[in-house]
Amino acid sequence: MYHIVFGTKLRTPSLVKKNRTVLFKYFWGVLKNKKCHLYRINGVEDHVHILTHIHPSVALSDLIKDLKLASSAFIKEKKLFPAFRGWQKGYAAFSHHYNDKDRLVNYIKDQENHHKYVTWSEELEALLKEHKIEFDERYLL
Repeated sequence: MYHIVFGTKLRTPSLVKKNRTVLFKYFWGVLKNKKCHLYRINGVEDHVHILTHIHPSVALSDLIKDLKLASSAFIKEKKLFPAFRGWQKGYAAFSHHYNDKDRLVNYIKDQENHHKYVTWSEELEALLKEHKIEFDERYLL
């Protein structure tokens, strides 16, 4: 099971709440087409969290590339987020044991409340530290 996180280009707060559900349903469709099982998706103005199982025939990097490319075209075609200029170049993906599912579902479900107290950079840094991943702060922009 993977917890995937990626943000908008330059962390622009462009994912307005009104249309996020449409975007999340679109992501779900892409995941279904790739034979992946979605457990939870949510996000705020500048980033998205996805908790999914990835089908063994799908490479993680290819899945994220497909999610970003397809959703960018969909957002522009449907004019969902006028200020959206694309997704960030990178992403974060953390593997988890199935036993963590309920905790992660609740964490992702609570993103709006969570980000009243924690910035996206603080959240990403905490996730990297939790998973003992060394990082250079310059790349957390």
